Parts: sequence; structure tokens; C-alpha cells
Amino acid sequence: MLGMFRTLSLFFAFLLLTHTAFSEISDADYQKHASELKTKLKDREFTVMTARPFIVVGDESPERVALWATEVVSGTVVRLKQDYFAKDPDQILEIWLLKDNDSYRKHAKEFFNDEPDTPYGYYSSSHKALIMNISTGGGTLVHEIVHPFVEANFPNCPAWFNEGLGSLYEQSGTVDGHIYGYTNWRLRGLQDGLAKKVVPSFATLTSMSDREFYNEDTGTNYAEARYLLYYLQEKGLLRKYYKEFLAHAKTDPTGYKTLQSVLAVRDMAAFQKRWESFVLSLTF
Repeated sequence: MLGMFRTLSLFFAFLLLTHTAFSEISDADYQKHASELKTKLKDREFTVMTARPFIVVGDESPERVALWATEVVSGTVVRLKQDYFAKDPDQILEIWLLKDNDSYRKHAKEFFNDEPDTPYGYYSSSHKALIMNISTGGGTLVHEIVHPFVEANFPNCPAWFNEGLGSLYEQSGTVDGHIYGYTNWRLRGLQDGLAKKVVPSFATLTSMSDREFYNEDTGTNYAEARYLLYYLQEKGLLRKYYKEFLAHAKTDPTGYKTLQSVLAVRDMAAFQKRWESFVLSLTF
């Protein structure tokens, strides 16, 4: 994951300065927050550095933390803002990169009084922090970076789209200067679900409340959302769909009517069959 971004780090650093020039949070605010964290962690093996709009804290080597901060965090922020997000989160957020499972669970409990229910990492809006077991790789980190930007730019975004977009970039790179999601481990579960005919219709998926989405019975909601957005990406329609969905969210809060419009299809059942064939042809 780190090598994927290495050659673009200087470019990303320049763009990041450009994109954050109009942030209401000053450099002095970031310096103060970073200084407070350094004081809190004095004499402990943590590195603290700024990668706006985040402050990155890690207990790997300083060189390793710097690579994550400059090449993954900053690179992801620039590419997401280029394609989707006009605004930074309105508060300083921390990213805790914890070196292994023991460190992850120990420090999630110590600093946030959390007992994670995922081995990878999570975003806590209430703590204003992303807490990551970075030994599992950078995919979840990129996924979780999406969520605070959605929170800042798309109020009341439904879970299916929020998690679909985050999941899309779990396995990602850069194509023609834009962030690009590749097929990933979620594909097999979705293909199995299609074979068993347990994958809900798009009308059902998009109409789910957040609770319904997260308390899924089929085990396919994340994957279905991801690969619907992957299909839009492959057809060159994903950025258009996001902009149209955001613009019409008050009248189409689920995004379903906007999906029909962007796809230019009336018969969504027929479209879903075509999408299923598309998904079944994919490999990972």
C-alpha cells in the first residue's frame, strides 16, 4: 500500500496545501493540538505529526508513521477532495495508527474506553478519531478516512452510500490522476449471495435505514453497495452520481431515483440482472 503512493507524495503535498488553504482551522490550531498530544504521550514511543485535516499518532517507527501520514493519509485526502468533497471536517481529527492487535486493543481502551468489535479499525465521531490496527494494512485506513468527509459534506447520507464509498476504496490506487477502486475480498461473498439469491434489490438496499443496513441478515449489504458503486465507476458515472445525489438529497434521500436517472434506465429489475451478470464476471 505504501509503495503505491510513494512516487506521488510531493505532488500530493502540494495539492493538499492548495485544498486546505481556505480551512477555518488555522495552522496554529493544529500546532496546539499536536503539542498537547506530544505532552500527553511524553516518554512513550509515539510519533505525532500533522496531515491536514488530521493529526496522525503512531507507535511504529517515526519513519514508518511519516510514510503513512504523507503518502497514504495526505494522498487519500487530496484524491477524495479532488473528486468528491468540497469541505474538510470542521474539527481537528486524530488518526491513531497502532502497530499490532495488542497495541490497538490496549490503546483503544486506555485512550477512548473502547473495546473494538473489528480487528481492523474504526472511525469514532464522538471521539473525533480514527483508531486503526495498522498491521492489517492500509485498506481500512482509506475506508475510514472517507467517513468524516462524508459526514462533513453530505448530511444525512444513508449508510448504504457512506459504506459503499468507503468500501470501494479499501482496495484502491490512482488511475489517470483519480482515486480508483479495484475488486477486493468482498467480491466472493457477493457472488455467493447472488448464487443463493439472497442479495436484496437496489430499491430495498437504498431504502434501508442505517440500523437495517448494519444489522443485515444476508451478509451482503456492504458488498452490494460497494459493487454498485464499482459498476458506476467502471461506466464513468460515479462522480456524476455523487454530485447528483448530493444535489437532490432532500427530494430523493435514498438516492434511488437519482440512480435511475444517472443510469438512464426505467426498468431497474432488468438493470439489476445486467449488474448481477457484470458482478459474476469479475475476479479477485
